Amino acid sequence: MCARRGGSLATVARDGQAFIIDGYSMQQVKIPLDESDIPENWYNVVADMPQAPAPPLGPEGKPIGPEALSAIFPGAIIEQEVSRERWIPIPEPVREIYRQWRPSPMYRALRLEQALGTPARIYYKYEGVSPAGSHKPNTAVAQAYFNHMAGVHRLATETGAGQWGSALALAGRMFGIEVRVYMVRVSYEQKPFRRSMMEAWVAEVIASPSTKTNSGRNVLARDPGSPGSLGIAISEAVEEAAGRKDTNYALGSVLNHVLLHQTVIGLEAKKQFAKAGDYPDVVIACCGGGSNFGGSAFPFFADKASGR
Repeated sequence: MCARRGGSLATVARDGQAFIIDGYSMQQVKIPLDESDIPENWYNVVADMPQAPAPPLGPEGKPIGPEALSAIFPGAIIEQEVSRERWIPIPEPVREIYRQWRPSPMYRALRLEQALGTPARIYYKYEGVSPAGSHKPNTAVAQAYFNHMAGVHRLATETGAGQWGSALALAGRMFGIEVRVYMVRVSYEQKPFRRSMMEAWVAEVIASPSTKTNSGRNVLARDPGSPGSLGIAISEAVEEAAGRKDTNYALGSVLNHVLLHQTVIGLEAKKQFAKAGDYPDVVIACCGGGSNFGGSAFPFFADKASGR
């Protein structure tokens, strides 16, 4: 995946972020941080938005409020979802787990710059150092913690390629939470190693659509050979969470509390740029449900919002 601005080009890895700066060359390749540099707060972009984002929509397509969310999320998560506070404290037990792989490294891509013959200074921050191999544990650990503190010991979720399912399986294991993952059937069949990673962390992995939920059974009735989709898997996980008092739902992208947890990426990157004596003109990141991009870019948006 590539991005170009003013003649500058950056190649972005799946689990990395690229920071592009036009100008002079600098020779420092790796910009490390100490564990003490792990952020103490998450940044909430809603605080700097001119107006709050629209609320999520329910199955009927109508906005739903905090009271409806309480059927599948713990109170602390709902508070974060609707909060307009700029800084949300990161609980120390979560920071302690982050220390297993954070701060994640940031590098100057000197050889790429040389190969391109570009005057741009290109940096990337690598999130693949987590035990699950992606940025997803940044929010999985937080969500598992808040569910644990609420006395919830069972979570249902969905996964496509398996990165989010692996992250939540890891986090659930850390807090003694049972995890059931509805995995898109085509990925379930094509990615046995990702499935085995989830199972190694004692998660139950079910090919979706399945016969365990009404939504899954309805899909199979219409199309017995359905390869599944992320939407179907989400429907199954949410249905299970809403229908069982002992189960909550967790997801790896889209909602504000998830993007909030991921801002540890950009907050660390700002410290790394300060250490390198540099600052980005452009921030680029992969964007599916938004957590990777939001986690990387939002802390820099805070600078723009404050006029810096």
